[in-house]
Amino acid sequence: MGFNENVSDIIKNIGGSGNVSSASHCVTRLRLVLVDESLVDIEALEANELVKGTFSASGQFQVIIGPGMIERVYSEFVTQTGAEAVTKDDMKKEVAEKGNVIQKGVRVLADIFIPILPAIVAAGLLLGLNNMLANPGIFYDGKSLLDVHTGWTGFAEFINVIANTAFTFLPVLIAWSAAKKFGGSPLLGIVLGLLLVHPSLMSAYAYAENPGDVEYWSLFGWDIAKIGYQGQVLPVIFATWILTWSEKQLKRVITDNLQMIFVAPLALVIAGLLTFGVIGPITMTGSNWITDGILYLFEVSPVIAGAVYGFISGPLVITGMHHIFLGVNLQMAGTLGYVTLWPIGETVTLAQGAAALTMFFIIKQNKKLKGVSLTATLSAWLGVTEPAIYGINLRFRYPFIAVMIGSAVGSAYLAAQGVKATSVGVGGVLSFLSVYPEHWAFYFTGMAITFIITVGLTFGFFKSNFFKKTADGKAGAKSGAGEKKLKAENVSV
Repeated sequence: MGFNENVSDIIKNIGGSGNVSSASHCVTRLRLVLVDESLVDIEALEANELVKGTFSASGQFQVIIGPGMIERVYSEFVTQTGAEAVTKDDMKKEVAEKGNVIQKGVRVLADIFIPILPAIVAAGLLLGLNNMLANPGIFYDGKSLLDVHTGWTGFAEFINVIANTAFTFLPVLIAWSAAKKFGGSPLLGIVLGLLLVHPSLMSAYAYAENPGDVEYWSLFGWDIAKIGYQGQVLPVIFATWILTWSEKQLKRVITDNLQMIFVAPLALVIAGLLTFGVIGPITMTGSNWITDGILYLFEVSPVIAGAVYGFISGPLVITGMHHIFLGVNLQMAGTLGYVTLWPIGETVTLAQGAAALTMFFIIKQNKKLKGVSLTATLSAWLGVTEPAIYGINLRFRYPFIAVMIGSAVGSAYLAAQGVKATSVGVGGVLSFLSVYPEHWAFYFTGMAITFIITVGLTFGFFKSNFFKKTADGKAGAKSGAGEKKLKAENVSV
């Protein structure tokens, strides 16, 4: 088929033009909101030479095309279907209207955290670099690089200041992003975030050590504690919601020519009073309970806690629930100065790539699928696991089961060894840079355990009669790994 015919074939196999509610695209994928995803013929769709894979996530059906070609395909797709072409942000709003309360809540958290993640990851990498320079035994026996090369001390201190900035002003980043998400003024969000970490307030760290030293504002008989919200996540999100709600309500009752004078100060006063007086103390207590509860689980039984977290990390990505734990990690980084869940859960990133790489050797003659498995492996080991999950591992099912088990064992080992990281870092092969250097040996060992178990189980499950039936039966056919498809792809047994 020619190019236009291939695009027509894509449209046909997603249920026709009438099944497309709206369409957008990113660098590599068509992002579609479909009326009924059950009408999609995944097997026929993925046989199209333009299609590198498909998956459904967060209410969007996504067709992987590849960089460069995606713009041509998208243009022809919109022309042939007459579908409403929307931006990714507009599509997110459309998708946000679907789903239950939990799904909507997770999407809100994702939309708040993802824009600030590059700053957090950069800070984590710089903290890791500083640790490499300052920790003894990495480059020289019993000494740090700074002990031997003292001229690097100033550079290390400079790097440390930059790295700590994102966590010192974490409420500012969150408030800015949350204000954009809630439809308020990002500038007012920044001001609110700065208010919550104002130097005249008693810092949250100092309050945790000496709560009796806190001072109070006396407002007409109402005593409000002068406590900052350094390192906090939930209080900032709720405070920003109050700010944007107040801003919107004030704009409704104040005439246009007076809004510039009155809206911003009144919204900040309302949000500030409610945050410091009511919402802040409640949500800060809740946030600390969550953090303390997770730490308690890892203290009581680190092996079980690590195994459970590693086991569910893969499915959490599919549901989008992993964004909740991103918030917990940010809370830990801001309040404790280290994170435990992130490095322990990083085993799943390695495992997804390991399973996809194993499938590269299992699949024999289907060059297209072999190419997807190889590129998905590279993507996973650079921190992006979705191509491996949706393109290969979920498609055949048993690789994904191997990922869950391999991650569980590796995470159990890391948790038992008490592995910690400076912050949330970049995923994949460079993840060790955010881990404390004194934990590197344990971290690499845990990753090796994960890799070996995942590869071994993927091969073993493929040879197993039980998993062969599971993959080749009705359930497997639904996921694109049925007997007919396996024969067509000449997958070895």
